[in-house]
Amino acid sequence: MMEEIRIAVKEGDRACFHNHVDYCIGTGRMGLALTKEYQEQLKLVQDEIGFQHIRGHGLFSDDMAIYQEYEENGVKRAEYNFTYLDRVMDSYLEVGIRPFLELGFMPKKLAKGTQELFYWKANTTPPKDYGEWCNMVRALLRHFMERYGAEEAVSWPIEVWNEPNLWGFWEGADMQEYFRLFHCTFEAVKEVDERFQVGGPAVCGGSDEKWIRAFIEYCQEHRLPVDFITRHHYTIEQPVEEGHYAYAALMNPKDGFANLKTSRDIIDSFPEYKGLPIHITEFNTSYTPKGVIHDTNLNAALIAQQLSRLGDVCESYSYWTFGDVFEELGVPFTPFHGGFGLVAEGGIPKPTFWTFAFYKKLQESGGECVHKDDHTVVLKYRGGYLGAAWNIAGQGPEQIRVKLSLPAQGEEYAVLQKIVDEETCNPLKVWHDLGEPAHLSRAQRKLIREAAVPLVQTERAKAEEGTICVELELKKNGVVYFEINENRVNSDRGYDYRRAVSEALSYERK
Repeated sequence: MMEEIRIAVKEGDRACFHNHVDYCIGTGRMGLALTKEYQEQLKLVQDEIGFQHIRGHGLFSDDMAIYQEYEENGVKRAEYNFTYLDRVMDSYLEVGIRPFLELGFMPKKLAKGTQELFYWKANTTPPKDYGEWCNMVRALLRHFMERYGAEEAVSWPIEVWNEPNLWGFWEGADMQEYFRLFHCTFEAVKEVDERFQVGGPAVCGGSDEKWIRAFIEYCQEHRLPVDFITRHHYTIEQPVEEGHYAYAALMNPKDGFANLKTSRDIIDSFPEYKGLPIHITEFNTSYTPKGVIHDTNLNAALIAQQLSRLGDVCESYSYWTFGDVFEELGVPFTPFHGGFGLVAEGGIPKPTFWTFAFYKKLQESGGECVHKDDHTVVLKYRGGYLGAAWNIAGQGPEQIRVKLSLPAQGEEYAVLQKIVDEETCNPLKVWHDLGEPAHLSRAQRKLIREAAVPLVQTERAKAEEGTICVELELKKNGVVYFEINENRVNSDRGYDYRRAVSEALSYERK
C-alpha cells in the first residue's frame, strides 16, 4: 500500500537541524588497529565519509603494552612503552582522523583487582595506586604533545573510562570510586595543559539520569570545571539470544529522544554548567555485537531518523562502530554476524554506511534546513536543494511517495537520487541467497560488494509558476538522498540527445 505525503516548502521557511554527523566514529579496542583488515576498513570509511575523531576502548589494556614495571635496587618502578600506541596514532592521522581519547581500561600490573570483561580480558577494576595511574596519564599526554605537537594534542577530547554504571565495566558499578578516578584524572590532565578538554561519566542508558545528576553534583561540590558530559544511546529492548546471534524489539524512538532531552535538562538545571556540551560517545540501534539488525536496511532507515534529531540536544554522536573488526564476544563466525560496523568483512559497506555518507553530503553542502519531519530533511543551498528521506518499516505504510514542491530559483533542474533499500542495495540478502557462506570466496566477496552500492537515478525537471516539483518513492526500509540543482543543458554543436537515443541506430534492408 502506497501513502502519499505532500511537502510544500515556502520561501523563507526554516527548520531546526543540527548535523554533526562526522564529529566522531567508534571502534573496537585500540589494539585491533594494528591489523590489516582494520586499516582497510577505516580507509574505506574515511575515503567515502570522513570522520573527525575516533573513539574506542583499551588504550591502557595490556595488548597495547603501555604500562610496564621493573625492579631496581629492590624497588619496583613504572615505565611506559609507546611503541604500539605510536603506530596506531600515526595510522589514524594518515587517514585524516584524530582520537577522542577514552582513558581505560586498567593495566593488570596497576589493577587493584582481577575482574575482567570481554574475550580480550579487559581489566575493569580501579588502580591499586591512584598516584601511579595519574603518572601514567600525564606521561601519555606529554608523549602526545612531544610527538604530535602541543596544539594538535590538546585538540583531542578526553573521556574518563567507559560505562562505570555497569558492574562489568567498573567493579561494583561503584559511583563514588568512579568519581575519585575522574577527579584525580581531571586534575592530572589539566596539570599537563589546561587546554585539554575532559569529560565523563560515559554512562549507558538505564541509570543515566541518576549518574549524570550525581556526577554534576560532585563536580559542583568539588568545583571541577568539567568541559563536557558523555553518555551512550541505544534504541532496543532487552535482546533474546539464539546461538551466535541476538534479536530484539525496537524502542519507541520518541522515548529515546525524550531521554536525551532529560540529560540536557539535568545539566542545564545547574547554573554553572548550563549549556555544557553533551557528547554521545556511543550510539546505535542494538548494544550487542551480535545484533542482527545492524546488517539490515531497517538499521539504515532507523539511523537516518536518529541523525535527523540527535543534534537537537547533543554536540556530537559517535556511531558504534566504523567496522566489524571487533572481538568483545570473540572472533565472529560469519561475515554478516550482526556486528556493529558500517563495514562488513571484506570491505563490504552495509546499508547504514550510505546513511552516513548521505548525511555527510548534507553537511558539506553548507545548506540551510527548510523542512524536517519524521521522514524527510530538506536543505536549500547555492545550487538548489538537497536532502534525505527514509521509510522505517513498522512506523507507517510499507511504501511512501513524497511529493516535494519547492520555490524555484531557475527554470531547468537536474534531479539526482541515490537509493538504498531492500531491493537496490542489500548485501545481506545477496549473502543469504548465496547460501550464507561462512567464508567468502573472492568471487562471492566481489559479487556482494557490487550489490552493496546505492541505485543512482537522474532526470531533468522544469519549474512551473515559480515552483519545482519532485517525487521520491520510499520503499520499505528505504533511504534516499536527493539533489535538485538548477541546470541548463549546454549541448555541443550538432548534438541532439533525443535524436541520439531514438534514431542513431537505423537499419535499411538491402
